[in-house]
Amino acid sequence: MLVPLLILSTALAAANTGKHGGIEVPEFGEPITNLTVPLGRDATFKCIVVNLGNFRVGWVKADTKAIQAIHEHVITHNPRVSVSHSDHSTWYLHIKNVQEEDRGQYMCQINTDPMKSQMGSLDVVIPPDFITEETSGDTMVPEGGTARVSCRARGVPAPRVMWKREDGQEIVVRDHTGAKSKMHTYQGEVLKLTKISRSEMGTYLCIASNGVPPTVSKRIHISVHFHPVIQVPNQLVGAPLATDVTLECYVESSPKSINYWVKDPGELIIPSEHHEMTVRQKSMFEAEMTMTIKNIRREDLGSYICVAKNSLGDVESKIRLYEIPGNDRHIDQYPDERITSDDDYGTEAYDEDQENDNVKSNRVPDRANKWYANDGKTVVANSEHSTAATTGLTITIIFLYLFQTIL
Repeated sequence: MLVPLLILSTALAAANTGKHGGIEVPEFGEPITNLTVPLGRDATFKCIVVNLGNFRVGWVKADTKAIQAIHEHVITHNPRVSVSHSDHSTWYLHIKNVQEEDRGQYMCQINTDPMKSQMGSLDVVIPPDFITEETSGDTMVPEGGTARVSCRARGVPAPRVMWKREDGQEIVVRDHTGAKSKMHTYQGEVLKLTKISRSEMGTYLCIASNGVPPTVSKRIHISVHFHPVIQVPNQLVGAPLATDVTLECYVESSPKSINYWVKDPGELIIPSEHHEMTVRQKSMFEAEMTMTIKNIRREDLGSYICVAKNSLGDVESKIRLYEIPGNDRHIDQYPDERITSDDDYGTEAYDEDQENDNVKSNRVPDRANKWYANDGKTVVANSEHSTAATTGLTITIIFLYLFQTIL
């Protein structure tokens, strides 16, 4: 009875010390680390074995049961797979240029009886990329219509798509009731802009990201088309002869309009030293067109028309230029009596019917006249104030005339 107990004690002691029959049994030194590798990068599994002795280490792809390598020899026909080791205890499985099919569980085995093994997983992540056939390009839509643009992206994990305006302005989204929401970023693959206005025209960026660099973005330009509109700040402009005067019109149009000037009743004005013209683009759909008439002559007086045309139509607005007394009419002393003729104010008079000439204009005129003082500075006087001043002057003259008659 004593002998069997001695044998059992010896066996347990051997098991506790990692020995079997006096031979040390191999053990794994630490678990295999799971790997997450971007597509195209290299992956390396490390398997640490203690007391390997004469046993061998093998690598197997667990899901396909394909043997990758046994000890120092590569078994798989995959040229991207290789093995290495250091100090007979640390064993490596190398996979170069990782592809999607490399994703899965990999097993490190020791050919003991029974076999010992441990596993580590390889996850292959893929940076986002747009699906060309499911991603919108530049879009054109009429004002008041609906613009619908989409960005579809693939990647592992699945990418998130967000939208923002390139100019930093807010995105305006309307629900089915017409209620507006403004936001700097919009989440989702599809961006729908209903009842779109010209101010929403511009370049939108769709950005796809999934935590795997690089993040990708695409520029989509949304053009909002509308009939041209003209605004005229001063429809009645006065200036002395032999001076310079500038006429201004502000145009909004999309697509971009052709802008030009016409002298009423229909004479096209060509840029010259006498007529200097500029068109300054203020935004994608706003432009300021100006014409400076140099050294005004009497034949320059009259009505000028600024015209804007695009594929959706045309619009025009009229500006009337008339003469006012200039520097050569300045009087140093006050005379006893002065009769003012019609010629002092030019042959062009303001006509109330001229409002009918502006039926195509989309702006109510400012009803202000532009005057030039002796020092060359511009003074804008309201027509109501001018009428009040004229009435007061007339009453004063009548009073002086009656007073002189009585005396």
